[in-house]
Amino acid sequence: MSEEKPFVEERGEQDESREKQPAGEERAMDPQATESSGEQSSAEEVPPAGQEVDLASELERYKELAAEYENRMLRALADMENMRRRFRKEQEDLSKYASQKVIEALLPVLDNFERALNADKETMTVDSLLQGIQMVYRQMQQVFEQEGLTPIEAQGKPFDPNFHQAVMQVEDDNHESGIVVEELQKGYQFKDRVLRPAMVKVNG
Repeated sequence: MSEEKPFVEERGEQDESREKQPAGEERAMDPQATESSGEQSSAEEVPPAGQEVDLASELERYKELAAEYENRMLRALADMENMRRRFRKEQEDLSKYASQKVIEALLPVLDNFERALNADKETMTVDSLLQGIQMVYRQMQQVFEQEGLTPIEAQGKPFDPNFHQAVMQVEDDNHESGIVVEELQKGYQFKDRVLRPAMVKVNG
C-alpha cells in the first residue's frame, strides 16, 4: 500500500498542470476545430440564391430606363429638327414677302394712275392733269415717308461725301468754299442708311 502513493501523486500533478494550461493553447493545438470554423465563415460569405434574382431584376429595370431615355432623346432631336425647319421656312417667307406692305400701300397710287390714263382726253385740261399728277405724287410721297424714306438735304449745305456726290465744281462768290450751290438729283435716305446720295454742284 505504501508503494502506490507516489503513483497517485504524480497523476494528480499532471492533472493540475493540464488545468493550468491557457485556453488559447488548447485551441491552437486543435486543428480540426480551426478547419471547421473556417468552413463555417466561408459558408456565411456566399450570397443567398435570392440575391441573384434581385440583380437580374435590377438589370432589367436599368435596361427599361435606358430605353426610355433613348426615346426621350430621339423625340427631343425630332422636335429640334422640326423647329429648325419651321424657322427656316419663316425666314424664307419673310425674305420673300418683305415688300408686301409697301406694295399694298402703293396699290392706290397705281389705281390713280390708271384712272388718269383712262380719263376722257377731250375734256382733260392741262390744269386738271397737273392736279392729278400732284395728287398722285403726294400720295406716293406719303407712302414712302411712312416706310422711313426721307430726302437728303443738299442745297446750301456744306458738302458731305457721306450724303452728297459732287459731279461739278463751280466758282461762286456768293457762297463759301465747299458749299453745295445746286442740287442736280435728289438723294434719299432710308431710316439710317443712304439709298442714293444727292448729285450736287459744289463751290470751289
